[in-house]
Amino acid sequence: MDLILWRHAEAVEREGLPDLERMLTAKGERQAARMADWLNHRIAHSTRVLVSPALRCQQTAKALGRKFRTVDEIAPDAAAEAVLAAARWPESSEPVLIVGHQPTLGPVAALLLTGQPQPWAVKKGAARWLRSRDREGSAPVVLHAVMGPDAL
Repeated sequence: MDLILWRHAEAVEREGLPDLERMLTAKGERQAARMADWLNHRIAHSTRVLVSPALRCQQTAKALGRKFRTVDEIAPDAAAEAVLAAARWPESSEPVLIVGHQPTLGPVAALLLTGQPQPWAVKKGAARWLRSRDREGSAPVVLHAVMGPDAL
């Protein structure tokens, strides 16, 4: 199974807005567009896209130009286990792209790669692509790709 963890792009500071209503900045829109282009050239058409209900995540996901499903369980401050359950890791038959938040996505990657929850960070607009393949009864997780919008 492929699991792509994409942190939302740069968003405005709270400025009195409820957290779920924070929108992308102009820089964030550019970050989302660059990363969406990179992802669209690499992910399968069958990829299931799951997105936090936060406006900044919705805007980030829209840059892909694909259908996506809003999943309340991956809202800000979700537990790593909730993200993995939403993705149906590692049983999903199709690749899954999660558009979510820090500090959740870093610990998801850490848990899958090391077996331990650790406070790893994912920069705004960046993606981590993890892959699990069942090989002779073993399903090792490998880091397939790491990409940030500033590298594109």
